[in-house]
Amino acid sequence: MNLSRAFSPLAVTAALGLLLAAFPVGCGSTPAPEAEVGPPAAPPAPVAPTASAAPPEPAPAPPPAHHRFAAATENASATRVVMDVLEKGGSAVDGAIAGLLAIGVTQPVSSGIGGGGFALVWDAKARKSTILDFRETAPAGLNPADYVTRPAPEKKRGVMVGVPGEVAGIAEMHARWGKLAFADVVRGAADLADSGFPLSAHLSRALKWSEKWVLATPRYSLFHPAGALANPGDQIKNPALAATLRRIGAEGKAAFYQGKIAADVLATARAGGSRMVAADIDAYKVIEREPLSTTWEGYQVQTMPPPSSGGIMLLEAMHMHSKADLTALGYGSGAYLHLMAETMRGAIADRVHYVGDPAFMTMDPAKLVAPARMKARRARIKMEETMPIEAIPVTEAGTSHLVVIDGEGNVVSTTSTVNNMFGAQLVTEGGFVLNDELNDFIPERVAKRFGLKAGASAPRGKARPVSSMTPTLVFRDGQPVLAIGGSGGMRIATGVTQVTLANLVFGRPIDQAIADGRMEAPPMGGLWLDPSTSPDVVLDLQKRGETVDTTKPNFSAIQGLTVDYAGGGRVIRAAADPRKGGTGEVK
Repeated sequence: MNLSRAFSPLAVTAALGLLLAAFPVGCGSTPAPEAEVGPPAAPPAPVAPTASAAPPEPAPAPPPAHHRFAAATENASATRVVMDVLEKGGSAVDGAIAGLLAIGVTQPVSSGIGGGGFALVWDAKARKSTILDFRETAPAGLNPADYVTRPAPEKKRGVMVGVPGEVAGIAEMHARWGKLAFADVVRGAADLADSGFPLSAHLSRALKWSEKWVLATPRYSLFHPAGALANPGDQIKNPALAATLRRIGAEGKAAFYQGKIAADVLATARAGGSRMVAADIDAYKVIEREPLSTTWEGYQVQTMPPPSSGGIMLLEAMHMHSKADLTALGYGSGAYLHLMAETMRGAIADRVHYVGDPAFMTMDPAKLVAPARMKARRARIKMEETMPIEAIPVTEAGTSHLVVIDGEGNVVSTTSTVNNMFGAQLVTEGGFVLNDELNDFIPERVAKRFGLKAGASAPRGKARPVSSMTPTLVFRDGQPVLAIGGSGGMRIATGVTQVTLANLVFGRPIDQAIADGRMEAPPMGGLWLDPSTSPDVVLDLQKRGETVDTTKPNFSAIQGLTVDYAGGGRVIRAAADPRKGGTGEVK
């Protein structure tokens, strides 16, 4: 969906200006060593000029810097798997598939083949971006009454399980853009599960938060081999998942949606109260969607459409404020954070009222982010006062994001999820957890209780619940200059918006923009700030009427890469969020 067609030239000119600062990770220029200090040398004897003497040849210009490929993921082991695939000649999509599967092995708290997600793929040869929606889907026999009680009773956690879409998604990606054999792309993740991977600090924290469930789950004994939780750095093996992945690598999508693995998914979900049947699994389809797109000041932005609300938040923030407005406030100031918080509260309200599965509702995102609508909303924001908000009962967590670029200029920004910590906390015999994605539906009775319009995100059979996932690409002169996305449930869109503005408006290099402190405007009210926030900024926000909390842990994570084509080369900077201990690598 091309939003640029809906904007007048005047509105485009007034939109947010972009400023990209892209320098290579670990590839800054190294100063030449200084000469040793010693006694002054005697001056050279003068040389008489001759008529035949030619001027000295100019020194040859150094070749432009050029990086071949790069990746950033939320786990060091997963990043190495991606880079290995790229080193072997794999495409950006091959690397992304390998990374998604490896993250599912090493960070199952957030994602895995029992979940789903979205991918935004830039095909450099075709000069076209494509979104593949492999979001989880509700069983046809869904009963809306199952979604009124939150959280779901322990014995009915299965009602929150949607039909997993990740395997269908990566199979579709590979069929369109893969270069290596599918089994070779899957092999790295399977090897990690087989030979073992070091337990990350982030996963160790998640295991402790879920300790009672983990210790009571025999199928997750890999994380408590001696009756106690494993420690960070311990080698973890998951032979059941390794066997599952090798079977998928050998047989493709059919191995997951039919036969033994499908039966395992069905039995595990139904044991938890799910109404899923075999036909729901067999009927799963990946959906191709058109990116939300807009252009201003020579930049093009492409991001997620519904059923995600993330792209709408990003574009609303961009269309509501000019670069001059934001730079005048100062990066990270109380005024800036207050303005962003009020902006995001409006976008969250739009999500609940208007965003849903496009198959079940008619909603034009262009109207939501239209310049006139955003100008009117901006006029209502008071810089010295926080407007009361409607409390919105939306909870969403988890996910993993990664970005990849290959030697041919193809780029992938992709997010996958099982939703809350360890999804529905139902583990299959095949060694992976099932999602609880249907928790994102808002039943009519709950909506009415909070005075919300019912319908947009109501539970329906065969529907895909609303998401915050925000895979995004930014282009300049037809070339990708920024790929970004994030994890953390409701914090995804707010995090991606903040980091994108930090990089494009304030010139923060991508690694610094990601590591900087961030804020969150939760749907139920208040303002959460990273503990590192300056006390002066906290006081400033409180004077503006904000209810500030600096105690909430922030394990959202943004991954991004920037590309600079100066001098005819290609300098890439890839960065992962330190909040989850991810890594970015460039070669």
